[in-house]
Amino acid sequence: MNRWFAWLVMLCLGCALTPAPAASVNGQPYVPLMDWARANGFRCSWLRWGDEIALTNRTTRLVFDRNSRTASINGVNVWLSFPVAVDRGTPYIAQLDLNTVIRPLISLPRPDARPMTTICIDPGHGGKDTGNHTFWRSEKTYTLALALELRDQLKRAGFNVILTRSKDAFVDLPDRSALANRRGADLFVSLHFNATQVGRDQVQGPETYCITPVGASSSNAQGEGANYGPTTGNRCQDRSLLLAYQMEKSLVRNLGLPDRGVRRARFAVLRDATMPAILIECGYMTHPAESKKIYNAGYRQQLAQAMVKGILAYQKLTVPPLPPRTSPPPVPQATRDK
Repeated sequence: MNRWFAWLVMLCLGCALTPAPAASVNGQPYVPLMDWARANGFRCSWLRWGDEIALTNRTTRLVFDRNSRTASINGVNVWLSFPVAVDRGTPYIAQLDLNTVIRPLISLPRPDARPMTTICIDPGHGGKDTGNHTFWRSEKTYTLALALELRDQLKRAGFNVILTRSKDAFVDLPDRSALANRRGADLFVSLHFNATQVGRDQVQGPETYCITPVGASSSNAQGEGANYGPTTGNRCQDRSLLLAYQMEKSLVRNLGLPDRGVRRARFAVLRDATMPAILIECGYMTHPAESKKIYNAGYRQQLAQAMVKGILAYQKLTVPPLPPRTSPPPVPQATRDK
């Protein structure tokens, strides 16, 4: 063991054994990350001293960067509500992020009270609302095409599927989640394609959004601030986060896409949903290579396949366990002889 490694181990152990005081950053409560790690069975190690730290146990690896709102949870990028802070070699994390990001993703959820049977698919935009527009191509055309493909694949997987629109028609934003609420959908998935005016040759890959926690700012470009207040969607925010995580993971790993992360927003369709709800920006219409794939039916089929896998992964974690199979009682010998 070289001297540098021994020093690093001793430093980590020392930080773990000596509780650091809680802190407040801009009025937000923070707790020492190493204390939390020790209490929850994680080992800690600096990947870059003072800048990047990893927490690991038998099943989970968490990586945090100093002054960053992005964390890696088992290799998937997830946006925090507040940046991780480091003070005199001690990393701190916001208590809100422990409660609303880390805990829901590393703890096994309690099974839902009922099976998951009905999924509402929302093709973004439509009619007079074209969405993003590049040359002669409109986002509304490809969200609908993807939604129809996803509907067919979900039906083959045994789900009932509701569409907020099945043709090029305008649907008001409140009516989309209202339809899902009225029809008793178990999940709500809104489909979109992204665009950017800066870095068009570089920016690509999916982003998956779920509702912003109360007390936090949204991470979308025009996101609301931390004083917005609770919404209907916050009632299911842990389940929505888990669905968004499983969806982002499936898209990135099954299609080999750049991971732009699980993000937070108070989009109208997420605010008003009474069930777990996500909005997926499935790729960038402004990226030269990714746009060509978006316009290709074969690639949209692959996108839908990855989405079905994400939904099935979520279902596996949340549905009630099947009752144990029991064998029928043996038939008495006298009855068998009749």
